[in-house]
Amino acid sequence: MRIVVTGAAGFLGSHLSDRLLAEGHDVIGVDNLITGHVRNIAHLMGNRSFRFLHHDVTEYIFLDGPVDAILHFASPASPIDYLQIPIQTLKVGALGTHKALGLARAKKARFLLASTSEVYGDPLVHPQPESYWGNVNPVGPRGCYDEAKRFAEAMTVAYRNFHGIETRIVRIFNTYGPRMRANDGRIVPSLISQALDGEPLTVFGDGSQTRSFCFVSDLVDGIYRLLLSDQADPCNIGNPSEMTVMQFAETIRRLTSTASTIVHKPLPVDDPRQRRPDITLAKAKLGWEPKVGLEEGLTATIDYFRALRS
Repeated sequence: MRIVVTGAAGFLGSHLSDRLLAEGHDVIGVDNLITGHVRNIAHLMGNRSFRFLHHDVTEYIFLDGPVDAILHFASPASPIDYLQIPIQTLKVGALGTHKALGLARAKKARFLLASTSEVYGDPLVHPQPESYWGNVNPVGPRGCYDEAKRFAEAMTVAYRNFHGIETRIVRIFNTYGPRMRANDGRIVPSLISQALDGEPLTVFGDGSQTRSFCFVSDLVDGIYRLLLSDQADPCNIGNPSEMTVMQFAETIRRLTSTASTIVHKPLPVDDPRQRRPDITLAKAKLGWEPKVGLEEGLTATIDYFRALRS
């Protein structure tokens, strides 16, 4: 297939491009590099099956020739981004999704939207199934991202129902691995960077809030299976193995052999108290579940961050 990946120079988009190329597809990567980086796709530049287009997907997207599928992954995706570029975050979720869907309609291509567990907000149902509508504060500091993704899902479904576009929606839970930005504010790169620098590890609140961490290769495998499936409604992809933030910080301390202490800071506004995917649907419809253990995945991620410092 000839596949367009928006956000191709980002953490997830670059790994997804790798997988698509390995499966024998041609990939057109689109990114405006506002949060992505060319180093994430530098290794692909000599690949004849890969083409990079420096473009803002909130503007009209023109491509010659056929397109079989569009995977819309363009979006800022970290708490720091929400505070620094909230309008761009909203625009890519709304206008960017609209433009990408327009391209899918023009090319009669399958469309896969990268949504997020953030559509569930600070959940009142645990674990979170796809049928849960969420508990989201639309005017809080995370609202620009949460509501952009909720709007993107609604628009995707509208294009499916009104224009007959073949669509897929993946709700991505906490994912980590090489190529994450060291300073993006998410828990994995933040704690690893602090540990490697010998700085105190920051835990917000008392650390009793829970998270579930999925290694990037597992996530990409689930997304690829979803793309090829007939599952049109939203599908959770994530690791249901749940732990507290405090347990996670202690794991980082042990794996990095750091002498760093742990310091506590006030819990951010609307920070979810618990987050764990119900992956019953992914198991049944995609035959998917995560395989990479936390320590194996974290070791690879720590090695990546160490290499950045050398």
